[in-house]
Amino acid sequence: MVLSAYQRGLLMVVLGVVFLSFDGLLIRLADTDGFTVVFWRGFLMFSVLGILCLVGNRLASLRVHPCASLASAILLGLISALFVLAVMNASVANVVVILSTAPLFAALFSRIFLGERVALRTLVAIALCMLGMGLVFLGEGAAGMLVGNLYALAAALAIGGNLTVLRRYPNIDRIAVLAGGGLLSAAIALPLASPFALDAPRYGVLAVMGLVQMPLATVLINSATRYLPSTEVALFYLVETALGTLWVWWWLGEEPTASTLAGGAVVITVLVVHAGIGLHRERQRLRLYPGIIGK
Repeated sequence: MVLSAYQRGLLMVVLGVVFLSFDGLLIRLADTDGFTVVFWRGFLMFSVLGILCLVGNRLASLRVHPCASLASAILLGLISALFVLAVMNASVANVVVILSTAPLFAALFSRIFLGERVALRTLVAIALCMLGMGLVFLGEGAAGMLVGNLYALAAALAIGGNLTVLRRYPNIDRIAVLAGGGLLSAAIALPLASPFALDAPRYGVLAVMGLVQMPLATVLINSATRYLPSTEVALFYLVETALGTLWVWWWLGEEPTASTLAGGAVVITVLVVHAGIGLHRERQRLRLYPGIIGK
């Protein structure tokens, strides 16, 4: 079966967000300070993706849109650093809840800078998801996590901005800017990190995070912007709200409140309905215009 552009984008973003949802758990398992995690995660991502850039001669592609490529790399570096620092200063549930505001920022930036129309169903889905996420904020202890919450909010802004940049410039090489973002985050963290003071198990966790989990997640999510509006891609970050909380609860016993569980259920339900409507409309479009299959 040949997938349409919309279906390819949907598959990429779903797989990418599932991989990304393990981020909070791996940061907890690394059990070290935030700047050390940021350094190793960024450096290892730069190493593996940098090799792919050299093998595939991808660096030459950066000359096509140099300013946009640099902007994307900076935003990606900030996202990585801010997320880790947020998790170190707040609960995973709180962080992923705040990150769920990314679709709002992506929609706002796309409307302001790209003049891109936001589908009504996407706006409705965002509103319902925000309602569901509001339930999470009713949990206890949120008032004592202000610093972590602010880091998470800044990360959500950066996610929305980066998805909009990638939507505007679809020819930007995703792997090259992700490698640049990894190097940038490592450089930011190095002065405050203790990269050689860990034991073998912690290095193993960081290796899984930097060499496998984060490269796969970020490449898939950022590549999905070639096929889907940035607002729709950002909407799927909401899946991490439920899954990211679930993994930490399951493995480490960081139990979410009843309001977190209720909010996560709302988010997943809304996203399933939203994706189902999108696929239904895509099938209708392909029946009317069969020549666009696979494009």
